[in-house]
Amino acid sequence: MSASTTTAKKSAAPHRMQGALFMPIGDEGRAELVERRLSEAITGGHLRAGERLPAEQDLARTLGVAPVTVREALGVLRERGLIVTRRGRNGGSFVAEGADPLVFARQAVQSSSRLALRDLGAHYAAITVGAVRLAARRADQAEATALVARIDRAEESDLGAWRRTLDDVQVELVALSQSARLTREQMKLQSEMSPYLRLIDGDPQSRLVLRSHLRDAAVAVSEGDATAAGTAIEEFVTRAVHDLVVMQSEI
Repeated sequence: MSASTTTAKKSAAPHRMQGALFMPIGDEGRAELVERRLSEAITGGHLRAGERLPAEQDLARTLGVAPVTVREALGVLRERGLIVTRRGRNGGSFVAEGADPLVFARQAVQSSSRLALRDLGAHYAAITVGAVRLAARRADQAEATALVARIDRAEESDLGAWRRTLDDVQVELVALSQSARLTREQMKLQSEMSPYLRLIDGDPQSRLVLRSHLRDAAVAVSEGDATAAGTAIEEFVTRAVHDLVVMQSEI
């Protein structure tokens, strides 16, 4: 197995969206970027209400920034009401109970223009379509088939868990391209797109249509059909953007 294959598989490990969240920021490690990354994870539902954040020192080390930068970012998140900090033996910073991803998603749709929503969809499609086409050429059939089964097992009773599962599947599909760069980019895009998809999930028909398109993409990858895989993702994005534009007019 090549080094790039190994890296891509590691990128698709459990808690993949949180894996993207804690990737190093590097030289651009300013408090605003740390705050934005954590904020997007909370508003997207990848860090759930009551969940404990890593300790400041751990966050600083994994994000590649100074502890004071993390401390400043957490202060902003506290002011915004997204996290609470408790002292004592079992203390630390926790996602606030009132941090509802659906509320944030509605606000984001309402404040976005139709052009911005379509541009987000175009960016998402450009990366994801190319990646799944590559995955169809490179993927191990058994791994792709396992993703189809995972989609089929997704439970609608908990829409938060449903969205996390389908987000992970999309990242894993891209990881089958055996490209670490594409996988990292997909993780970032999935984190940005997820709050909008979570909002769409509230409509049963739209939810099942999106799952169907994703399943078609996974099946196509398992069959080595690059054209069908790309077409399925294009249909996925087209439907998602359409639903968001309709939703925006109704909010």
